[in-house]
Amino acid sequence: MVDPIVETEQGKLRGRIDCDYRGVKFYSFQGIPYAKPPLGKLRFKAPQPPESWPGVRDATQEGSECYSTHIILNTIVGSEDCLFLNVYTPNLPSRGECPLKPVMFWIHGGGFTSGSGNSDMYGPQYLIAEDVVVVTINYRLGVLGFLSLNDLKLGVPGNAGLKDQVLALKWVQKNIRNFGGDPENVTIFGESAGGASVHFLMLSPMSKGLFHKAIAQSGSVFNPWAWGQVNGEILCKKLNFSTDDESKMLDFLQEVSVDKLYSTHLIPKDVMRADIQRPLGPVVEKISPHEPAFLSEDPLDIMLQGRYHKVPFLLGYTSREGMLIELTVPKKHHLLGTFEEAIPYNLRIPKGSHLSLKTAKKIKQFYYGNKEPSLDDMEPLYKLHTDNFFYRGIYMTAKHHSSTSSEPVYFYKFCIDGPMNMLKKFAGIEAPGACHADELGYLFKISIADSFDPDSYEGKNVLRMITWWSNFAKHGDPNPHHLDNIIDVHWEPIRNGKMNYMEIDYQLKMDEDPDGDRMRFWDEIYKQNIITSKL
Repeated sequence: MVDPIVETEQGKLRGRIDCDYRGVKFYSFQGIPYAKPPLGKLRFKAPQPPESWPGVRDATQEGSECYSTHIILNTIVGSEDCLFLNVYTPNLPSRGECPLKPVMFWIHGGGFTSGSGNSDMYGPQYLIAEDVVVVTINYRLGVLGFLSLNDLKLGVPGNAGLKDQVLALKWVQKNIRNFGGDPENVTIFGESAGGASVHFLMLSPMSKGLFHKAIAQSGSVFNPWAWGQVNGEILCKKLNFSTDDESKMLDFLQEVSVDKLYSTHLIPKDVMRADIQRPLGPVVEKISPHEPAFLSEDPLDIMLQGRYHKVPFLLGYTSREGMLIELTVPKKHHLLGTFEEAIPYNLRIPKGSHLSLKTAKKIKQFYYGNKEPSLDDMEPLYKLHTDNFFYRGIYMTAKHHSSTSSEPVYFYKFCIDGPMNMLKKFAGIEAPGACHADELGYLFKISIADSFDPDSYEGKNVLRMITWWSNFAKHGDPNPHHLDNIIDVHWEPIRNGKMNYMEIDYQLKMDEDPDGDRMRFWDEIYKQNIITSKL
């Protein structure tokens, strides 16, 4: 069979034919450059449009992922030349007339420091069967994607990794029609840092008109790990380069090898603490006369005032997000040294103060009661980390968007605890519940996972997830047209402050106010400090 060829604005691409989980063929185009390689003087800068190429470019292999530590293997992978995307489509316009299909644009997670859009983790074989076009992307991570300097003339205000996502969305607008995708029906979706990215894109003026629906899985701009800080001086000190002149800092940092940049250990390997602001991550930029900002205002103000892209929104969390500590924190650090470590840094409560000690005592009492923390009972700590790192911010996001948007907001709690919960399985966690990222195995073909039987319980859960997600992409409503033995419960959006949510488990259930007692506890904690009482 002849390899498929598609023309883009930059030139022609040769793809290949693959098969979905049913054995039905689809067309695969991988390693497509959506930006100029961000090398040399372009390191840390906003991405530039891609260059053209002569002839037909091979698009049968994935491009390099961003230089980083592999999220599973814990080895260094990738390179600086990493701004590639992949397109998977059921049909091509050149192979018969067919209506343009909804586009699902995936943004990977990894804490803004690791990961890629590659098919070892995000194989399209499940979603592509739902008659959608799937796009997965790489974007710059860690220092390369999130260096930020104060001097606006230098053109490194931060958020380069998020600006990569914007340019990839612009590429989709210009080219996806040639792959059979509808540029007027694009859904952005992502998990963890990808979920937070979706939320950032909803708030950024840069992304206006580039997408039409949004799905944020286990991530929000209000999660404590979703923020960095101006970090040029921090990075230079780690590299033993001392200067107050940021132009000299930039010259130095653009010449240093990427290996040396990553030797600074600015990315913590054993810290999952809410009281520490990460050095690397998105920032609120200063308004510059030299270039547009991705985000120049406090996200909370933008959201409360309703000045964001109002599109149908689906978001949620897994029942035990906090099990992630089993992969990110050494065993000896599993238990908190002091519960002051559990006080979010954005509360700005001075360590050791009366208020800090009082707040720490309340947190310990709420999650542990009269018991002392023990490795023999990790459930209280799993709940604390679930709420502190993920659920609190996600809950507030759902609450505020539903009160300020005319578009529907659908909320979920993912509880499935089965053999396709890949992260939990990899970490060897035997405690009940769904770990952070455990829903991914029900949306994507993961290379280390077994194939599923569509008639099994697990197959039924895969079919539910891909039906909901693809229906939302098609119609802005996850519900199928007719309830059946796969999906037998109607998913209601949040209405009039009523926090409706779908409990996604072996038995589906619509309910209200998930884990509301824990959220009311955190409401009281936040009310202690007037600076953040709006949250």
